[in-house]
Formats: sequence, structure tokens, C-alpha cells
Amino acid sequence: MESKFIHAVPNFSEGRRKEVVEAIVSELRDIDGVKLIDYYPDPDFNRTVVEVIGKPEPLKEALLNMAGKAYELINMEEQRGNHPRIGALDTLPIFPLVNITLEECVVIAEEIGQEIYNRYQVPVYFSGENARCEERKSLDYIRKGQFEGLREVAHLPERAPDIGPPALHQTAGATIVSSAMTGFVAVNVILGTADLNIAKNIARAVRGPSGGFSTIRSMALYFEQRGQVAVSMTMFDTNKTPIYRVFNLIVDEANRYGVPVVGTQIIGTLPQEALISCAEYFLKLENFNRDQIIENHLIGL
Repeated sequence: MESKFIHAVPNFSEGRRKEVVEAIVSELRDIDGVKLIDYYPDPDFNRTVVEVIGKPEPLKEALLNMAGKAYELINMEEQRGNHPRIGALDTLPIFPLVNITLEECVVIAEEIGQEIYNRYQVPVYFSGENARCEERKSLDYIRKGQFEGLREVAHLPERAPDIGPPALHQTAGATIVSSAMTGFVAVNVILGTADLNIAKNIARAVRGPSGGFSTIRSMALYFEQRGQVAVSMTMFDTNKTPIYRVFNLIVDEANRYGVPVVGTQIIGTLPQEALISCAEYFLKLENFNRDQIIENHLIGL
């Protein structure tokens, strides 16, 4: 029987204390059937994005251990950063990778969410394919008010967690667990200005709910170390909405304010095809064949 593999991208609310980041990420290291791809601490966001793949059972156990370490070492009453968050382990999305269906990932996400509460008494919200209602498919809806605001209204039925009492954990907050068909691509387009309002206006033009691209969610962020702002995007389908198309819109909108685009960051991994489509567009490649990429010929050797 062929092995099944899933892809998980947990985000936890610490990106400044190296020893804490290392302790949390270490829960994913050196486990049979699990491969830690990389992790990306960001001091401005005070957040770390982790990418890991593995067989369902060992990966599920590793993710639960990582969650416990995050809850132990991160105190949300003290945590501050530029990225929206409601919990020490803020989000835990999983995606089918090889020989596994979305339906199976939905079940695995449910199991992880229930076990998080059973082990640690940290409440769980379900999003994506696991969302209990249409509104909760959106992270923005769940995280409205962030940790500080959500704990004041979590007793209301429309804002209460899906698992656990209608309240947040005092120090760990809550965790959003989800599943989806394809992994998202995280992209920051950095602007040559410190004016956060400009980035907010452009983010509003880009994201689906406010009239932009239906497959994109975006927000404005300020990078303190750079003194610049960024349009930070989660791209859920780079086939339907290629990166170059969104990039061009951001350039056009920034030009309205006399602001240049000074750089682009890809956070984590992305499909090879997403970059090839950018090369085809900007280089105006003619009759380009994927077999012209020499590394593709290594497959099957």
C-alpha cells in the first residue's frame, strides 16, 4: 500500500525569542515519518510559520506535541506583534499532499482539534473545510478583535469556540484548526513607504471580500526594522490567480500614491508552477516546455 502524506503549516505567536522558537520547532524534528521543511521566525510580526510534511499518524502526534510546547512557553497576555492572532498556536492548517483525500484531511483536522482540547484545555475554532458556518471559513472573521477583543466576546454564541467552553484560555488563547484542498502561498509585497494607510488601501483593492481577487486574503503590515509597509497576502489558488497578476495590480495601485514596490517575499514553499508562470509572463517566453527545466528530468532516475 502506498504511503499517505499530508502538509501542515502551523503558525505560532512567537518570532523574537530564539530559544522559544527552537524549543517549539524541536517537537517536529527527528521523528520517523515526519520531515520538517523549514520555519520562518518574523520579529516584526512576532510570529513563526512552520512547514512540515509527513505520514498522518506520526505527524498528527508531532503537531500535538508542538502545540503543547507553544501553550507552555507563550503567554498571550504578554505577547505583542504586528500580525493578527488569537492564540499561542494561532493557526494549524493541513492539506492533502500524496495519496490522501481532502475528506481524510477533514477527519484528521477534527481529530487534532478535539485532542488539543482534551490534552491542553485550549479551545478550538474550526475554519476552512472544517468550518461550522460560512463566516468561519474566514480567518478574519474568527480573529476579529484579536486575543484581547475576542476574549471579551467569546461568551456570545456567534463568537464562541467550536470545542471547549465559551471562553479563551487565559494564557494560551485559542487555536484555529482547518483543512483545505491546496496549500496556500504567503506573499508579502513591500512598498517604499512607511505609510500604513497606503498599504491598507491597496490590500483592500486586492482581497476578495472587498472587491479584489476571490482567491486572495490580504492585509497591511508594518515592518519596524525596515521602516516600510507591505501588502501581505494569503493566496489560496495560484493557478486561478497567478502571482504576476496580483503583483501588477499592486504596482498600479502603488503608482497612484507615487510609491514604488521595492521587494517581494515568498514565505514558505510554493508550487514550482507558480514561479514558472511568472517567468513566462515577465520574460514573454514563447512555446516554453516544462521539459526544458533540467531538474525535472531527475524525477524517475
